[in-house]
Amino acid sequence: MSGARQIPLPLAAARTPGRIIVGSANAAVLDALGQSAHWPYRTALLAGPPRSGKSLLARWFATSTGGEVLDDVEQLDETDLFHRWNRAQEAGRPLLMVVNALPGGWTVRLPDLASRLGAALHLAIGTPDDAMLADLIALHAEQRSLALGPDATAYLVPRVERSHLGAERIVATIDRLSLARKQPPTLSIWREALEELNGPGRHDPA
Repeated sequence: MSGARQIPLPLAAARTPGRIIVGSANAAVLDALGQSAHWPYRTALLAGPPRSGKSLLARWFATSTGGEVLDDVEQLDETDLFHRWNRAQEAGRPLLMVVNALPGGWTVRLPDLASRLGAALHLAIGTPDDAMLADLIALHAEQRSLALGPDATAYLVPRVERSHLGAERIVATIDRLSLARKQPPTLSIWREALEELNGPGRHDPA
């Protein structure tokens, strides 16, 4: 089922995967991050769902290109953000802004800032396909030293929430149940984890 590729991350935190799974949801984003010289005003905004790897990709971008990264842009003071944008332009340094929603998804009150954000390249992480979802489950299982082989991922992929967060949650739930029972994860534990996350009777695909 695997079809995604992986890229290593430097200095991964203890609970952060040391690799980025690259697949259907983010391959185009990664390619664009490697071409910052062609961005409008050398500025891009990166959006994506929770736990979809926005900060991991931003870390890779900063390390690989020497560009500047601003995380949680919606939380920053707009005047300060405007000045940061201008300083990046003066320095000729690519600027990547990590956001939860692209412009229009949050209110920007400073007109000059709004126009600059609107002119930037807009990048968005999408929904993983089966191959990428399987690799995400395998990566989280590896990080927890949890034995989930191809049979487990083949069973879980069509039944789990189709998102980065869904992959992380199912592995965490299986790990917790396995530890509580003091036994390796088996089909009964996979099913119980799915029922806990999806609700009783909703663990079988339509």
